[in-house]
Amino acid sequence: MNDHPYALYRSAPAAAGGLSVTGIGRHRVTQAIQARKLPEFAVVLIENGQGWLETKTAGMQMIQAPALFWLLPGRMHSYGPDASGWLERWALFDGALIRDFTRLRLIAEDAPVVPLRDLGKMQRLFDRLHGELSLDTMLSQAEAAATMHRIVVRAARQAMDWNNRQRNPGFQHADMQPIIDELRRCACDPVDLDAFAAKFSMSPATLRRRFARAAGMSPKAFQLPTRLDRAKQMLAASDSPIESIAAAVGIHDAFYFSRLFRDRESCSPSEFRSRHNRK
Repeated sequence: MNDHPYALYRSAPAAAGGLSVTGIGRHRVTQAIQARKLPEFAVVLIENGQGWLETKTAGMQMIQAPALFWLLPGRMHSYGPDASGWLERWALFDGALIRDFTRLRLIAEDAPVVPLRDLGKMQRLFDRLHGELSLDTMLSQAEAAATMHRIVVRAARQAMDWNNRQRNPGFQHADMQPIIDELRRCACDPVDLDAFAAKFSMSPATLRRRFARAAGMSPKAFQLPTRLDRAKQMLAASDSPIESIAAAVGIHDAFYFSRLFRDRESCSPSEFRSRHNRK
């Protein structure tokens, strides 16, 4: 593959508060960057070669291509390849949406390096990002933001897969898919976790542990959004009492249901109904 070096920089659109991409580049690196801070977020994709990254939060991290790593704004960092150099792509981005990325640990400051299993898919996303920034129109900048969102999510999935393989080399997410599907199907029903785990030849502790690795949350936490989403459908489509709807989605304390609903939706069930009722 040819190096094809390039670098593009763009000003963030005035109305793009959620997420904007402000730069992208690709070049071969032979020297380290020392003690630098950036004003925005950056992602660096290492296509070949090996080297290191050092940050205050994560310490010294070794990097072996294919991999990418995240740099956070205002954080001192140093990184570079070994004597052979490496081929890297990078992108700069910022915006209010990234607070959600970090809160959900899609971008983790204490684990910035993400080994990649599928370099080709990530390269294609960076190719798309380069093409969109090259056009430099309002529409292409919006498309670039969407592509950056996909890069963040794909990297987070790769990081989760990597962590699961490190903790349990025999573990595969595919093993958990029937369990995830079944728990989603019966999300509004009372679940005896002992019996549910036995159905899949596991102890409850094993099921909790493996489910958390695959889904990023406990079985109970996984059920809650499905229950509340079903409740929203019932609130919008019926005049059933709140207590009945709460019980129908498996939450038999109406006050607790209302508190959960308000915490997630920033309104009460009654307020949601008044806004969305279709009868």
